[in-house]
Amino acid sequence: MNFKEWMLQRGLSASTAEKYAGAVSGPLSEWGLAAGLTEGPLLAMESPATYAEVTSKLTTLPIFIERNARGHNMYSSALAKFAGYLEEGFSGEVGADIEGVLSDVSINPTEKLELVKARIGQGIFRQKLLLHWECCAVTGYAEISMLVASHIKPWSASSNTERLDPFNGLLLVPNIDRAFDRGFVSFDEAGTLIVSPLLPHARDLGITAGSRIALRQEHQPFMAYHRAHVFRSN
Repeated sequence: MNFKEWMLQRGLSASTAEKYAGAVSGPLSEWGLAAGLTEGPLLAMESPATYAEVTSKLTTLPIFIERNARGHNMYSSALAKFAGYLEEGFSGEVGADIEGVLSDVSINPTEKLELVKARIGQGIFRQKLLLHWECCAVTGYAEISMLVASHIKPWSASSNTERLDPFNGLLLVPNIDRAFDRGFVSFDEAGTLIVSPLLPHARDLGITAGSRIALRQEHQPFMAYHRAHVFRSN
């Protein structure tokens, strides 16, 4: 779901959503680039923390202050809406997660290496998922290089043991992995794929409600967590 669609889902008028999306993709991004605050458009940002750091500086620029006052705080409102979009739509900051592992003195070097590899979908965690699933759990697509080792219970909510547990993982093609990670799809106890009402045009992504995966009992606690805390049911 893009930024404009997200705003429409939350009750903003079409004209307001268009105006805010245009402000973030246009002038606000241009000012940030010109001031050296970003290396690309704001709409390409995924980290709420990095976005907050950038916008705290952006809002002190003379051009922002002048144009925001002239526009009756429209630009600050657009920035706030995009912050909300990031907070809801993007979870798990890989760099920060890896830094947290590396700085944890309670973890021995061998485990640190495996945790870092698991965070980026590599190492023993990925190998165990390949052995278990052999192909995409949903579609059956078998080209290994294209498959993503995805955690069911998010990394941020998992213990180090859970982060390496192969039953806390699915092997998925990238489009389904992205939707699952963002909570736009999940699976019920029978392994049936459920699609969030907040994901428009799911079929265009090759995502079909009712598709089945073969869940074992060991997967159930992790999937129950995903349904309760990650899946966007409304």
